[in-house]
Amino acid sequence: MRTFRVAITCYPTAGGSGVVATELGLELARTGHEVHFVTSALPVRLRSFDKNVYFHQVDTHFYPLFLDAPYSLSLAAKMAEVAESHSIDVLHVHYAIPHAASAYLARSMVSSRRLATVTTLHGTDITLVGREPSFYRITKFCIEASDAVTAVSEHLKARTEESFDTRKEIEVIPNFIDGSKFRPDGATVPKQFFCPDSQPLLMHISNFRPVKNIATVIQVFSRVRARTGARLALLGDGPERLPAERLSAQLGVDRDVMFLGNQECIEGILPLADVLLQPSEQESFGLVCLEGMSCGVPAIATNVGGPKEVVEHGRTGFLHDPFDVDGMAASILELVSDPGRRRAMGEAGRKVALDKFSTSDVVKKYVGVYERVCAAGSPAR
Repeated sequence: MRTFRVAITCYPTAGGSGVVATELGLELARTGHEVHFVTSALPVRLRSFDKNVYFHQVDTHFYPLFLDAPYSLSLAAKMAEVAESHSIDVLHVHYAIPHAASAYLARSMVSSRRLATVTTLHGTDITLVGREPSFYRITKFCIEASDAVTAVSEHLKARTEESFDTRKEIEVIPNFIDGSKFRPDGATVPKQFFCPDSQPLLMHISNFRPVKNIATVIQVFSRVRARTGARLALLGDGPERLPAERLSAQLGVDRDVMFLGNQECIEGILPLADVLLQPSEQESFGLVCLEGMSCGVPAIATNVGGPKEVVEHGRTGFLHDPFDVDGMAASILELVSDPGRRRAMGEAGRKVALDKFSTSDVVKKYVGVYERVCAAGSPAR
């Protein structure tokens, strides 16, 4: 098997694109490839020293002439520097804007050797950011100028082709899960820490952006709590946290809502949940749902976008309109009142996660992309 030197760029925060990019890089390194992360800060899932893994921080410099530091230009320069210094074969960027644009510039600067670019689309880079009039044309250009483009779901592929009127070949490579890390017996704290009276525990995990629909999470929980005395744990942070805290108080459920903030090791908490609640207004894949399934936790998720390719309605979880408060509350009550049904649904979810979304199978698909673009000759222009 050929090994590659791959430079990966992603957002280093706790969002799904950064998590997937980091886990991909770590798995590539474990299988003998050399991986260089080129990012603005250490990615959140890059927790310890790993063989074949290197980190290069992008430094931005402020000058009074600039309204904002030109990060995308600094990133391109760092990409080119790393590519030349370490004989990089592939620049693999996650999230189109600005990473794909920076990769295009870096490839243009490295004229002495072949440097391939791969762009992986994750969701809001297409559905929200890329469709903004000021970004539309450059997003379309960067997609078509990449040597290869992948998307994390069939839904996202279709949205990209429709939104940008492009005939660029887009390969669907789904997100993946490490079943040895996310597992039903993987909790590192006792459930009594959150539910001292053995109440049902609902959980939500996100970056608390408006698209994650946190208000509906609180409203659904209020309905469920009135019938069961359940508790709700929210993992993550972002702009919608303060409004969610206020809504919890207004609905009188704040004593049973726990805001846990960003957690690096969610695999140690997620198995404690009885039900996972993820009612995003739109979702391109549904990574948190997959992580929950791998932990044996049924998901109540949005029926808009990618989760329909992950969660099997009625078998591994339930899919609802993102604002169907009554429907989601009813599904949760059905599960918490029937432990046997909930356990069977969790077992089915874990099997699907391991069978369809295993790390080794998905990473092989990315390596296949690297093989094609490196064998293709001169880069796309």
